[in-house]
Amino acid sequence: MSASTAAAGPNPALDGELPPRVVMASMAGVMAAMLMAALDGTIVGTAMPRVIAELQGFQHYAAVTTIYMLASTVVVPIVGKLSDLYGRKPFLLVGVTIFVIGSLLCGQATSMTWLIAARGFQGIGAGFSQATAFTTIADLYPPAKRGRISGVMGSVFGLASIIGPAVGGLLTDGPGWRWCFYVNLPVGLVALAVLYFYFPNLVRPRATKPRVDWTGAATLVLGVVPLLLAFSWGGRDYPWDSPQIVSLLTAGIAMTGLFLYLQTRTVDALMPPALFKPRVVWSSAAAATFVSIAMFGTTLFIPLFIQGVVGRSATQSGAVVTPMMFSLIGASIISGQLVTRLGKYKYIAVFGVTVTAVGMVLMALMNEQTTYGTVLRNMVVMGIGLGVTMPVFTLAVQNATDPSSVGVMTSSLQFLRSIGGSMGAAIFGAILTNRFSPAFHEALPAQVAATVPPQLLTAFENPQVMMDPHMADRLRAAGPEMVERMVPVFGAVRHALASSLHGVFVYGAILAATGVAFALLIVDLPLRKSNRSQHAPVEVL
Repeated sequence: MSASTAAAGPNPALDGELPPRVVMASMAGVMAAMLMAALDGTIVGTAMPRVIAELQGFQHYAAVTTIYMLASTVVVPIVGKLSDLYGRKPFLLVGVTIFVIGSLLCGQATSMTWLIAARGFQGIGAGFSQATAFTTIADLYPPAKRGRISGVMGSVFGLASIIGPAVGGLLTDGPGWRWCFYVNLPVGLVALAVLYFYFPNLVRPRATKPRVDWTGAATLVLGVVPLLLAFSWGGRDYPWDSPQIVSLLTAGIAMTGLFLYLQTRTVDALMPPALFKPRVVWSSAAAATFVSIAMFGTTLFIPLFIQGVVGRSATQSGAVVTPMMFSLIGASIISGQLVTRLGKYKYIAVFGVTVTAVGMVLMALMNEQTTYGTVLRNMVVMGIGLGVTMPVFTLAVQNATDPSSVGVMTSSLQFLRSIGGSMGAAIFGAILTNRFSPAFHEALPAQVAATVPPQLLTAFENPQVMMDPHMADRLRAAGPEMVERMVPVFGAVRHALASSLHGVFVYGAILAATGVAFALLIVDLPLRKSNRSQHAPVEVL
C-alpha cells in the first residue's frame, strides 16, 4: 500500500474498515504464524526423548525448553513498545523470519549445544510474533468487533495442544525428529508471503523522533533472565537455598526494582507506569496474572497425579489434556461472541475466573480414591473457565488503552502472564517437594522401612519415581521377594503424593479465588467503535 495520512478526514484503517480481503488475508497470515509458534512447543516436547538419544545430551534436556522460554519471554515487552513506535508489520515479518531460520538451524543440529543455541534464536522469533500477533487484532478491528476474533485467536493455543503431540509423534516415528522443526518452514514461508503482501503497517506519526528506552530494555533483561532461571532451576537442578539460586533471585529482584524505578523517570519508557493507572487495566492484569500462576502451577502436575495416584499409563496421563483443550476452544469462541454481542465483559471475566477457581477446588478434593473419569471432568471444568477468560482480559486492556500505546499494553499483559506461569510452576514445585518427603515417611510403617535398603528408600523420596519406567525393571531384577516387600512402599508413595498434590491444588484454588476478587474490580467501559487515536493520526504504509 502506498503511504497515506489520515490527518484530514476519515481513514478506513482507523475505523476498522480496511478492505475485507486485506483483513482476512492479514488474519490468515497472523494465525498461521501463531499456530506455528504454538505447535512448536508441543511437537518438540514429544520428540525430545529421541533427540537426546541421538545427540547424547540428557543432562541438557531441560535447557532446550528453558532457553526458548527465556528468549521468547524477554523480548515480548521490548518488541511491543517498538511496534508502537514503528508499526507491527516489520516486527511480525522479522519474527516469522527468525523463527523459520531458527527452525532450520534446529533441524540441522549435530549436538545439544547447537540445538540449545538454535532454540534460543528460535525463541526470539517466537517472542517477536507473540508480542505483535494479538496487537494486530487491535489494528485490524475496533474493540466493538474485536471479541469474536479474539476468541478464535485464543483457541489457536488449545488446538495446538490437541494436535501437537500427535503430529510430533508421527513426524518422530516417520521421517525423524528433525522434521519436527522442518515442518515449520513451509508454514512460515506461506505466512511470511501473506503478511508481506497483505498486512497493512499502521504507524502513528509523532511530533518528535521516537526515542527507544534502551536503558529500560537492558535493566528489564537483566532483571527477568535471572528470575526465570531461578524459577526454572530452583528445586530441580539446585536447592532453593543454594548460592546459585539465592544469587539469581537477589540479582533479578534488584535489577527489576531498578527497572521499575527508571520507568517512572524516563520519557518514552518501555512500560510506562501511567498506562497501568486505569482501574480496568490494573485489575485485568492482576486477575490474568493470578489465573496464570494457578493454571500453570497446577495443570503441570496432573500427569503426575494420574500416573502416581490413579495408576494409569503415561499415554493416558497425556490424553487427559485433550478434553480440557476442547472445552477451552469452545468456551473461548463463545466468550468472544458474547463480548461482541453484549458489549460487556466484566461479568464474563468474573464467570470465567470463578469457574477456573471451582475447577481448582474440584482438583483439591481429589484423593487416592479418585477415578480417571473424575480427573477428566475436573479438567473440562478448568478448560471452560480458562477459555472464557482467554480473550476477555486482553480486550478489556486494549479497549481502555489509547491505540497509540496498545502494543506495549498488550505485550505487557502477555509478559505478566508468562512470568506468572513460570512463578506458578516454581512455587508449586517447591510446595510439592517440601510436603512429599515428610508425608512419605509418615505413611511408611517403621517395620517396612527397616526391611528396605536405605539407597532404595531414598530413591522413593522423589515422587517422580512413580513415573520412572526403569524402576519396575530394577525391582524385578532384585527378585520376587523384593517386589513383594516394596508393595507397602509404593502405597506410601501413592498416599504421600495424593496428600502433597492436595496442598498444591488448595494453594492453586486460593490464587484463583484472588483472581476472582480482582475480576470483580473490573469496570465495563463502552467498547470503542473506532481505532482512531485520541492523540494522533495514523499512516497506512
